[in-house]
Amino acid sequence: MGIIVGLWMLMVMHVLILKFVNPPLTNAMAWKWLRAQLSSEEYEKPRYHWRPLKKISPHLIRAVQAGEDQRFVAHHGFDFVELNQAAKDFLWAGRIRGASTITMQTARTLFLWQDRSWIRKSLEAQYTILLEALWSKRRILEIYLNTVDWGDGIMGAEAASKMYFHTNASRLTASQAALLAAILPSPHRWSPANPSTYLRERQKRIMEDMGKMPLP
Repeated sequence: MGIIVGLWMLMVMHVLILKFVNPPLTNAMAWKWLRAQLSSEEYEKPRYHWRPLKKISPHLIRAVQAGEDQRFVAHHGFDFVELNQAAKDFLWAGRIRGASTITMQTARTLFLWQDRSWIRKSLEAQYTILLEALWSKRRILEIYLNTVDWGDGIMGAEAASKMYFHTNASRLTASQAALLAAILPSPHRWSPANPSTYLRERQKRIMEDMGKMPLP
């Protein structure tokens, strides 16, 4: 029991530190570096440029909510409407789709490793509860936008803006922001540099929904 309490306290401390300190790297970056060291593979340092939320375009803030988590400001880390729909899709059509919220994705990127084990999912749920309890919605969005994977070696909004549109994250247009948000479900398969017809349709739907998304 003491070990469990000790681990929980370490998790709480980790989350509290990052409430005030911007992360110099993510757990995903650290794992990638470690794998490269153990396998003697060449390690390419990812593009990663921290920007405070006030220096990220409001269009992008709305676009990622429209594309990834439309009830972000209303839920407490878990979107049970989406979880219920995902369960129905699986039961009736055999289709598996994600129902991860922005908070869940932030917890996974910052603190955990990338697999689908029950241990990781359990830890993800615990970190999600802690993030929602100890951080504001603005802080969750700020860290999410700075650490989300936007393609091979491209971490965060500033790096993605410069890579794909040769501009700063603060200057993204609504169209550019929607296209960046459109690739997030599969950033290593899709690219704003060469958008398919399907990606353009996703961009269009996101732009239609952006006006409904509040700024936390």
